[in-house]
Amino acid sequence: MTDKPIRVEIDGREPTLEELYHPLLSNYGHFTAMQVRGGRVRGLDLHLRRLAAATGELFGTGLDPARVRELLAHAIRGVPDASVRVNVYCPDELMTVVSVRPPHDSPAAPLRLRHVSYVRPAAHLKHVGGFGQVYFGRRAGAEGFDDALLCDHTGAVCEAAIANIGFFDGTVVTWPDSPNLPGIGMQLLASRLPSRTARVMLADLPSYSAAFVTNSIGVAAVAGVDDVSFAVDAGLMRRIAEAEASIPWDEI
Repeated sequence: MTDKPIRVEIDGREPTLEELYHPLLSNYGHFTAMQVRGGRVRGLDLHLRRLAAATGELFGTGLDPARVRELLAHAIRGVPDASVRVNVYCPDELMTVVSVRPPHDSPAAPLRLRHVSYVRPAAHLKHVGGFGQVYFGRRAGAEGFDDALLCDHTGAVCEAAIANIGFFDGTVVTWPDSPNLPGIGMQLLASRLPSRTARVMLADLPSYSAAFVTNSIGVAAVAGVDDVSFAVDAGLMRRIAEAEASIPWDEI
């Protein structure tokens, strides 16, 4: 399946070349990513709150959630199922870029992760300019892994390169509390699973029985980190699937 954009709009219209200069050349902006099915998305309010909060922090101005919703609805017209990104920049005034691509599904096979010492700057923001994530993700791939696991200099786990990670001890899912993006998928699942937030060290990983990652695409089991292996817990994955299924789809 091609990942070629189906549609890209800036503030609800087809962009001119000149309007694309800033998104192409600027590394200062933020975005949210979502999977749309049947014109609906899970956690829409959380996506809109994320965009508004980041706009206020980065640009010192407000972003109208109702306007973003209108731009989303306009961009997905005739495309009920899609992967959608909403980027916000502010060259002189706010610019909202909505890109629509074919839908993505979560990986079917469990993932193997390679840890790296790297913490995203301003990790609480879903910001553009993720060179480090791509770089280390590609390095992990070249070494035979599926993705990178970002850790701080002490060995505390933060997040996967483009996903949150949860560790299961047979009873509770532990979400790392080191700097990371509070992903929408994680927020939606954490309220539906027995969860806690705590420091997770690389040295602690053998004490967990299973692990999984979650992002806007979905959930995937983790088969291992470095030389630490995890069993794919069928009961846990079934429970996560049931939790996912209980999340309502919001009309855009």
